Amino acid sequence: MAALPLLSGCGRGGKQVIGVIPKAVGDLFFAAVHAGVRRAAAESGVEIVWNGPKDETDHGRQIQIVDSMVTQRVAAIAISATDERALRAPVERAIAAGIPVTVFDSGVEAEGYVTFVATDNYGAGCAAARKIAELVGKSGKVGMVMHKPGGTSTMLREQGFEKTLAAEFPGLVIAAKQYGMADRAKARGVAENILTGNPDIKALFSSSEASSLGAIQALQSRGLNGKVRLITFDTSEAHREALTNGTIDIMMVQDSARIGYEAVHSLTEKLAGRTPPHRMDLPVRMVTRAMMAQPEIQELISPKMDL
Repeated sequence: MAALPLLSGCGRGGKQVIGVIPKAVGDLFFAAVHAGVRRAAAESGVEIVWNGPKDETDHGRQIQIVDSMVTQRVAAIAISATDERALRAPVERAIAAGIPVTVFDSGVEAEGYVTFVATDNYGAGCAAARKIAELVGKSGKVGMVMHKPGGTSTMLREQGFEKTLAAEFPGLVIAAKQYGMADRAKARGVAENILTGNPDIKALFSSSEASSLGAIQALQSRGLNGKVRLITFDTSEAHREALTNGTIDIMMVQDSARIGYEAVHSLTEKLAGRTPPHRMDLPVRMVTRAMMAQPEIQELISPKMDL
C-alpha cells in the first residue's frame, strides 16, 4: 500500500486528514457514498484519504488499510466493515490509539466508536417482506438471493425479511436462499439455481446491489419479467432499466450520498469538540416505476458523483 500523505493527522496545507474506508471501492453504492464524503469534506475543510479493498469479501485487505491509517496517524477514520467480527480488533486498535472512528453502512462488533450511520436495514427487510405479500398474496413460495456472510447491513435486511414473513405471513414459504458472495455473476448463478429448483416460485428478494443485478439477469434470461416478482436493493443503470421494463417491482434505495456525508460530518464535529449523535438510522425509499419521474426520486436513484 502506498504511503499516505499525512503526519499526525495533518495533510497538505495543515488540513486535518480523515481516512474513509469503504467495503469495496468498485461498488456503485460506494461511489455515491464517496460523493457525500467529498461534499462534507469541502464544507468543513478537511482532507480525505479514500481507500478500500477491491472486493467486499477481502476483509484481510481492509484490516491492512485500517492498520496503515492508524500507523500514519490520521485525525479520524470512517469505515464500512466488510465483516463485523474480523474488523473488530483493527477498529479497537484505532480507538485505543486515540483516533475517533465512525462506522457507516455496515456495523462492526466494537465499542467506543463516535457514530454509527446507516440505513435502517432491519426495518427495510421487514418492509420488503410486507411488499412481497402485497404483490403475490399470502401464500406460495419465495426465494432470497442473499449477499454474503458477515456483512451486518445485508444480514439485517435478510433477517428482517425472514422474521417478518414467519411472523406475519406463515403461508409464504422461503423455498430457497443462497449467497451470491457479493459478486453479480455468482448471484446470477444463485438466482438461476433457485428458479430451476422451484419453477412455481412467486417472488425473489435480493438484499444488495450485486445480488439484485444477478437476479435481474436471471429473470430476463428466462423471460420471467413480471411473472416472478422481484424486490431489489440499491440502484444502478441496470436497476433503473429493469424497473422501467417491469423486471423489478420495487427498488429499495438508500440515501448513499447522505450516509457518506453524515459519516464525515460526525467526525468533523467530534474533532471540533462537539458531540454528534451516537446513531443515525436513515430510512430507505421504496421506488416503483410510477415514481421514477419525480424530481426527488431522480436525485435519489441517479445521485451526482461529481460533488
